[in-house]
Amino acid sequence: MVDPLPIPRLQQPLRIAISSCLVACAAAAVKQREPPTPTDHRAPPRRRNLTPPGPGNLRGASAAGAVAARVAMILSALATSVGLNLALTVLLAAAYTLLRGRPPYAEVYAPRRPYAPLEPWLPAAWRRSEDDIHAAAGLDGVVFIRIFVFSIRVFAAAAVLGVGVLLPVNFLGDQLREIDFSDLPYKSIDLFSVSNVQDGSKKLWLHFSAVYIMTAITCYLLYHEYKYISCKRLEYFMTSKPLPQHFTVLVRAIPVSDGVSVSDAVDKFFREYHSSTYLSHTVVHQTGKLRRLLNDAENICTKLTNLKYVHRSSGDAPRKFLGLFGRNDLLGQYQKRLEDVEENVRLEQSDATRRQEIPAAFVSFRSRYGAANAIYIRQSDNPTEWQTEHAPDPHDVYWPFFSTSFMERWIAKFVVFVASILLILVFLLVVAFVQGLTYLEQLKQWLPFLRNILEIAVVSQLVTGYLPSVILLFISSYVPSIMKLFSTMQGFVSVSGIERSACNKMLRFTIWTVFFANVLTGTALSKAEIFLNPKEIPSKLAVLVPAQASFFIAYVVTSWTSITSELTQTAALFCHLLGKCAKCCRRDDSKAPSMPYHSEIPRILLFGLLGLTYFIVAPLILPFVLVYFCLGYFIFRNQNL
Repeated sequence: MVDPLPIPRLQQPLRIAISSCLVACAAAAVKQREPPTPTDHRAPPRRRNLTPPGPGNLRGASAAGAVAARVAMILSALATSVGLNLALTVLLAAAYTLLRGRPPYAEVYAPRRPYAPLEPWLPAAWRRSEDDIHAAAGLDGVVFIRIFVFSIRVFAAAAVLGVGVLLPVNFLGDQLREIDFSDLPYKSIDLFSVSNVQDGSKKLWLHFSAVYIMTAITCYLLYHEYKYISCKRLEYFMTSKPLPQHFTVLVRAIPVSDGVSVSDAVDKFFREYHSSTYLSHTVVHQTGKLRRLLNDAENICTKLTNLKYVHRSSGDAPRKFLGLFGRNDLLGQYQKRLEDVEENVRLEQSDATRRQEIPAAFVSFRSRYGAANAIYIRQSDNPTEWQTEHAPDPHDVYWPFFSTSFMERWIAKFVVFVASILLILVFLLVVAFVQGLTYLEQLKQWLPFLRNILEIAVVSQLVTGYLPSVILLFISSYVPSIMKLFSTMQGFVSVSGIERSACNKMLRFTIWTVFFANVLTGTALSKAEIFLNPKEIPSKLAVLVPAQASFFIAYVVTSWTSITSELTQTAALFCHLLGKCAKCCRRDDSKAPSMPYHSEIPRILLFGLLGLTYFIVAPLILPFVLVYFCLGYFIFRNQNL
């Protein structure tokens, strides 16, 4: 776990997401319900009675012109999705509660204390303080949990205002139909949105006022949270002991003349320009072979540990392929290989200092002030030379890209940027397919042989209310690993830098593909109008954003199961259940488990964006978003301990 300087930068994307969604809220509130002016020659909006008999209901109000062919989700389909995901959530939580206390599964859920008695996880997660989380997961873990605390506070206030005030006002409106409680399960959820409020109604002042109230609440809570985290960060640095990396700077792209070594060039430069604060330096050498040997030794040690565990727990020697054939002396083979690798490592280490120098060095100073001067002041007129940055922690260093030049890193960033754009374009095809599942009539035209099946009420509710969000979540789960690979290729020299870059990429990818790509799923003509007429973007968003309320409500509900699966750790559990066939998949209990911040933080910000955007448009989403953050709060507090 890393406690780096850029911890508070997690607040920056949070502020960006909240600001953008509040702008969208204001646009939706102002643009969607504009009463016709005296110079408007269009016919005034007439009252419609669209009481749908089933899932074929069309969206009304001003959104009807752009999304007339869209099939709105009915309450029964939403109830089906909620019931199914709630059952899966309870099932996963119950499975975790039962399995974590059994000795055979302690290696999965409590690898560092397999024989210690385990108390119930939910009360334990509630009782633990932030100091306990800091001791177990570092400052990163504290900031991560504080994001959930902030979100719960915001959406608790939003739920009181939205569900208590806006939802009844929307439902009692008469834009879409007269009030009829007899067939409530077959009503469209659009009846609970602002689309059901009469155009030009004075009740819309409640919605407009709610935007300002939630903006003030969100800004105040955001200021309070940022101040709290900043104080925590200062407290951490004031109470922690001085570490070598606090006084050290990483210098890259060191220019070297003919006949002068990198070490001499560094020493001469810093003695001349930083004579009062410069202390010493260490040049990085080309040790790729040594790193490969150390990685091999670590992998062999892990396999040996797993083999000894399997042999100790089963009392039988490991067998060959799938355990179906004769015994195999893997312990002896791996021990012999480890001895050979250790001998090669010793030989390589003795010769490491004579290896080729690369133009990078760790420069140490007498004070933190001297190190800060070297970092924040340009060291050369040529920006491609003498580049300085914070030295990573010793356990956070990522060695493969120390020897890359400035141009190589710039080209790598450009290639990664192009690859990210291509990935977004490919994912747009997936989004188009997923959105096609929400159009029941269009689906019947594409797959006529399934027409009879799709006419069954339960099947149609599952297909339109549950399946699209499941497919989107499943495919999105593979994107974080791809983004982390892209960040690794950019030439970062620290694992935390790779994580931070992957987090930023995931945030942009999530906002543009999961949110905007699903919002802009109207006709091709409406999409073209948005890009050809930028001035019409607010009014177009005011129509298109409410049209996707039902899809995003189902997406939030489906995410309950996704976040609860973090408890059961399905992949690790399957590897454990495979027994001898998964010796190399056993969890390594010598290392503290790490949290995938690059995938979880963008997901949290996405749900914050959805909740604040649809707070004014479709307040029915607020309870589901609040439940998601409450689940995440308890689950990740448990995982960080």
